[in-house]
Amino acid sequence: MSTYTTGEIAKLCGVTVRTVQYYDTRKLLVPDQLSQGGRRLYSEDSLKRMKVICFLRELGLSIDSIAQLLSEEDPGSVIHLLLDQQEKQLQSEIGERKEKLDKLQQMKADLKEMTDFSVESIGDIAITMRNKKSLKKVHQTMLAMGIPMNILQWVTIILWIAKGIWIPFVIWAAVAIPVTIFMVRYYYDNVSYICPKCHSIFRPSLKEMFFAKHTPAARKLTCTACGYHGFCVEVAERIEEN
Repeated sequence: MSTYTTGEIAKLCGVTVRTVQYYDTRKLLVPDQLSQGGRRLYSEDSLKRMKVICFLRELGLSIDSIAQLLSEEDPGSVIHLLLDQQEKQLQSEIGERKEKLDKLQQMKADLKEMTDFSVESIGDIAITMRNKKSLKKVHQTMLAMGIPMNILQWVTIILWIAKGIWIPFVIWAAVAIPVTIFMVRYYYDNVSYICPKCHSIFRPSLKEMFFAKHTPAARKLTCTACGYHGFCVEVAERIEEN
C-alpha cells in the first residue's frame, strides 16, 4: 500500500504543508504511521479523507463542522447530499453565466447594426433583451391559435376539392373570422414599439399596425410621441424587470 509524506499529500491536494499540519493538530487527518526518522506517513485512505476535507472547506464548512461530519457513522450519505447541492448550485451558476453570455453577444450584434449610436440606444437594446421572454410568449400564443386554424383550413379545402364536401369549409370560415379578429386584437393588446428617434415606447393605432410593413422584429410605424416614421422595434406590452 502506498504511503505519503506530509509534503506529498499537500502537493496532491493542492494545499500547503502548513495546512496539512494544521488538520493534523485538529485531529482531522491523523497519520497512519511514523517512519523510523519520525516523519508522518499517510495511507491512500488518508489521502481520500484529505481530499474530502479540502472539498468541504471549499463549500464553506467550518473545521468544527467538518470534524463533526466526519465523526458520523455514515458520513458518506451526508457528503453525497452536499455533492448534490453543490451540483445544483453549479448548474444554476452555469445557467446564469450562459444567460449573461447570450445577452453580451446579443448586445454586440445589435451595436454592430447601429448607425447612430447613443446612450439611449443602449437602453433600447436593454429593454428589448429583457423583453424577449414576454414577446416569445406572445408569439407562441399566436402560433398555438394560428397553426390549428391553418391545418383545418387545408383539410376542409382538400375535402371540398377531392370529395366535393364543402360544408366543413363553410363551418371553418364561420369560426375563422371571429378567431382571426381575436388573434389580431390579442396581438395588438400585448405588443408595443420603441421609436429609434426619441426612444419612447408607444402603441400605434390598430389599423396602422395591421397594414404596416414589418420584419420579424420591427414594423414601419409613426411614433405617437415625435412623429418619426420608420421601422420601430417590437416589444411586449409588459416589460420584464430583472
